[in-house]
Amino acid sequence: MPRVMRRLGPDEKAAWRKVAATVRPIAEQEIGAEPEPFEPGKRAVDQPMPPRSAPPARQAPPSDTLDKSWDRKLARGLAAPDATLDLHGMTLAAAHGALNAKLAAAIGRGARLLLVVTGKPPAPERADRGKIRASIKDWLAASPHAVSIAAVRGAHGRHGGAGALYVVLRRPRPAQAKAASRTRR
Repeated sequence: MPRVMRRLGPDEKAAWRKVAATVRPIAEQEIGAEPEPFEPGKRAVDQPMPPRSAPPARQAPPSDTLDKSWDRKLARGLAAPDATLDLHGMTLAAAHGALNAKLAAAIGRGARLLLVVTGKPPAPERADRGKIRASIKDWLAASPHAVSIAAVRGAHGRHGGAGALYVVLRRPRPAQAKAASRTRR
């Protein structure tokens, strides 16, 4: 889809001219020079720019991506969970341990969809509740099984709605499948 560029309005042009007037080019000899220490009374535009570093290494694409067919199935409640984990009534530590154990078991079996029931979000006046629900995405991101998680989505109404999450697991690669089958023996 082509990007449509809009023109700046008169106020925006005036603001841009003010900004552009404060910019000064870096002289050739300043590029390798040590930057001066920051002086609190000095304006930021008078401070020398730090030397440029190498661009950051290219990162892998975000792991929270699914193809359209998966998203449609989940949104319509058509995907049947391969495993379910109900965290109601557990302490934070017990829920975290149960989540890691269930993930390991589901990945070992080659499951693709795990339904995690956390309970509905608490009412604003009940701030003491909903700690498991608030922590679960952090737990999944920090989990030793994070590389096996393709996405986390809210569950459809027939699977718990706002009180549950789908954890979509990646399809195991052939080498991973062989290793998993060896560990099950």
